[in-house]
Amino acid sequence: MDLHREDKPHIGFFGRCNTGKSTLVNMLAGQNVSIVSQTKGTTTDTVKKTMELFGAGSVVLIDTAGIDDASQLGEKRVEKTMQAFNLTDVSVVIISQNLAGSYEQDLLQKSKERNIPCILVYNKNDECPVNEQTLRFMQQSEADFLILSALDKTDVKQLSELIAAKLNQRERETENVLQNIVKQGDTVVMVTPIDTSAPKGRLILPQVKMIRQALDCHAMCLTVQPDELQQALNSLNRPPKLVITDSQAFEYVNKIVPRSVYLTSFSLLLAKQKGNFNLYAKGLGQIDRLCDGDTVLMLESCTHQPTCEDIGRVKLPAMLKKYTSKQLNCKAVAGLTDNEKDISKVKLVIQCGGCVASMQQLKNRLQPFVSMNIPVTNYGMAIAYMNGIFKRCSEIFFTNG
Repeated sequence: MDLHREDKPHIGFFGRCNTGKSTLVNMLAGQNVSIVSQTKGTTTDTVKKTMELFGAGSVVLIDTAGIDDASQLGEKRVEKTMQAFNLTDVSVVIISQNLAGSYEQDLLQKSKERNIPCILVYNKNDECPVNEQTLRFMQQSEADFLILSALDKTDVKQLSELIAAKLNQRERETENVLQNIVKQGDTVVMVTPIDTSAPKGRLILPQVKMIRQALDCHAMCLTVQPDELQQALNSLNRPPKLVITDSQAFEYVNKIVPRSVYLTSFSLLLAKQKGNFNLYAKGLGQIDRLCDGDTVLMLESCTHQPTCEDIGRVKLPAMLKKYTSKQLNCKAVAGLTDNEKDISKVKLVIQCGGCVASMQQLKNRLQPFVSMNIPVTNYGMAIAYMNGIFKRCSEIFFTNG
């Protein structure tokens, strides 16, 4: 099982029933990922397949149910299809039989609202050639479009190349966020608490990513638990260039690390890398404006079994209530597709670091709140702010570009 599949770019295939979505997915994947049948509504739920896409690397293909599914369970299937947009980095909207109208327009609009690159495909051209009206619809769509047959390998190769081009046009998460901060020979100390919420036998993804990025800069990594931090600092011949801590240990670590040493968190580094740092920083002031009864929504990108030391469900809500002295209604929503039903009542959104989400997926996740001017911030940034050390923990980004 690929534990970090959500971190890969996702390609969503959308359209009416029997437009050939599943056939296209199977042809791209080179295997039978989805059941293919002439029976309308064969795909009843989203199906995912990880594959290597030439020119783009590892991606996830998402096959969705038809948006015109009128069966007894059709409404729930369509809801799942629309939720798949939250995962999508590039959308492929498929038309066949010259049926192009409101359904397709809605899918194109959905992509546009989320700034998701979109490819419009007229499929089964061998069975029913595209007519003038459909061609005009595609030309006016503002999306790149292809006319093809899913059974033609040359046509499918064209689609594969266009998808890869769309992905490569976007800012990919290959940038090393530490590259302007540390250099060869610098020491980076990483503070990684191991408590009941830590995964068994491994480090969490943000810690793994930052260790790799530090090594790519030819820096020396020293990874310790909070209780060993002072001993680790004393053992060094010279102070470290940077200390990176898990956000929940901010208060403790801040007291130990000398002011002359840069301090930040895994969560802040991810926010900087994924492009949401300024948005999150702007939302921090809302913490001081919260009132009794306000709803604060914690968004977690991954799903996991909560524990008594869970950061989003236990520690952060407790910290918010203590800091504000308010009776807050704190809710947590896990995963990238589900959301609070009535977001109009939400006064603040606090997003996790998003280590298992792509940049586009985080934008998709936050778009409904941003469009309603609901303040959004980040776990680590909120914790640093409430500990009075946000300025210290973020100065490294401004000092080092």
